Amino acid sequence: MNIDGRRISGGGIVAAAKPPISEDQKPSFVSPPSLKKVIIKSADMKEEVQKEAIDIAVAAFEKHAVEKDVAEQIKKDFDRRYGPTWHCIVGKNFGSYVTHETNHFVYFYLDSKAILLFKSG
Repeated sequence: MNIDGRRISGGGIVAAAKPPISEDQKPSFVSPPSLKKVIIKSADMKEEVQKEAIDIAVAAFEKHAVEKDVAEQIKKDFDRRYGPTWHCIVGKNFGSYVTHETNHFVYFYLDSKAILLFKSG
């Protein structure tokens, strides 16, 4: 899933997520893409990998309604792409204090949900 991101005041990014359309569901018109507000709170990660984390998170939220399932999909995608061991926490209300490998940490908001993704171990 691609994100068309642009900065807004306050350091956030508004991202337009384009939902996939199957061949048998082609509409006669295409509705406007849903806008997702992305705010990166803290990062020790290359910018292109941060963007990939956002893309994966948007896709996970489109596929799953339960936060645990969203976190699982993000974690498994990063394990597969960048090797083990990634950890992912998703939710509206949690605290954390973690140790991570250098250049393998991002904490961001996607609308009102926080995503903490890091590699350790």
